[in-house]
Amino acid sequence: MESQLRRYAPFRGPFDPCPPVPFKTYVVPPNQFITFQPPDLPQFSLQEALKYGTLWPALFSPYESKCKGGGK
Repeated sequence: MESQLRRYAPFRGPFDPCPPVPFKTYVVPPNQFITFQPPDLPQFSLQEALKYGTLWPALFSPYESKCKGGGK
């Protein structure tokens, strides 16, 4: 499976007053790589499924938010 993390170089205009950012990253969810559900797809146990938020390990994404603090 391909890496879920992607990066790109944002456009920098010649008169942009902001400091240059060399690249930005984003996450592509794993369901974008699976076009159909194959038979006998492995499954998490019930406790693992509740922990990871999905029944199938192939659809788990270890995304971590880059936001500091949060709304809690």
